Amino acid sequence: QVQVEESGGGLVQPGGSLRLSCVASGDIRVINSMGWYRQAPGKQREWVAQTISSGMMQYADSVKGRFALSRDNAKNTLYLQMNNLKVEDTAVYSCRLKEVRDKYEYDYWGQGTEVTVSA
Repeated sequence: QVQVEESGGGLVQPGGSLRLSCVASGDIRVINSMGWYRQAPGKQREWVAQTISSGMMQYADSVKGRFALSRDNAKNTLYLQMNNLKVEDTAVYSCRLKEVRDKYEYDYWGQGTEVTVSA
């Protein structure tokens, strides 16, 4: 069983920064991708950023240049550094891990961590 847990959310003023962490634990085989999604109040969940098995990192246009992924493979941890935060970044941020096991892909989600950007 694989578990995914996020941390690092909180309240920050516009223009501020936060760093989110996503830790994957358990019997992990091959990680195909790890990424972040967010869901703002009253809106649908949207993709934010991800890193795939090749190491390539991809970002939504809305966060490009402000958010940055980094990864500690030894700790199965993915970080999301969020800079120059805007009110519209307020959302619950969730981590998603896709694992390949026996030629099948499995999808794991964390519970989410709340980010509030407000003056």
